[in-house]
Amino acid sequence: MIEIALYQPDIAQNAATTVRLAACLGLRVHIIEPAGFVWDSRDFRRAGMDYVDKADVVRQPDWSAFLSVAAGRRLVLATTSGAVRYTGFRFAADDIILMGRESSGVPERVKQAVPDHVCIPMQPGTRSLNVAVATAMITGEALRQTVWR
Repeated sequence: MIEIALYQPDIAQNAATTVRLAACLGLRVHIIEPAGFVWDSRDFRRAGMDYVDKADVVRQPDWSAFLSVAAGRRLVLATTSGAVRYTGFRFAADDIILMGRESSGVPERVKQAVPDHVCIPMQPGTRSLNVAVATAMITGEALRQTVWR
C-alpha cells in the first residue's frame, strides 16, 4: 500500500493534517525526525483531532533509520524542482511518497538518494503549495492509479 513520509516536518498543523489524511485513507505515515515541533503539542493535537490516535504513524529517529525500514521500496520525492508532473508519473502500489520540510524541502544528499522526483505544476512567480495540500494531491493521484481504479 502507498505510504507517506514527512522529512523533518517544521509545522505541527501540517504534519497533523497529513496524519489525519492518512488515518482516513488507511495509510501509514513515517515522521522522519527531528521534527520542528513537540509531537504532542496543542497545535498538533488540534489539527489532527482524534484522528492522530487512529493513524498508523511510525516515527523514525533519522534519515538512515527510515532508509533501513524503506529498503526494497521505491521512494518518490515531491519537489518543486522535479521534472515529472505527478499526474504523468506511474505510481506503484508500494511506493512511499516523500515530502520535504515546509521551510527548506530536503537536503541535497536526500535528493540524490531518491531517483524519482515529481512536481505539481504551478503558476510562474509562485514558490510552493502547503505541504499538507501537496501531500493530499499526490497521494490522491497515487491511490487513483493503484487502488481506486
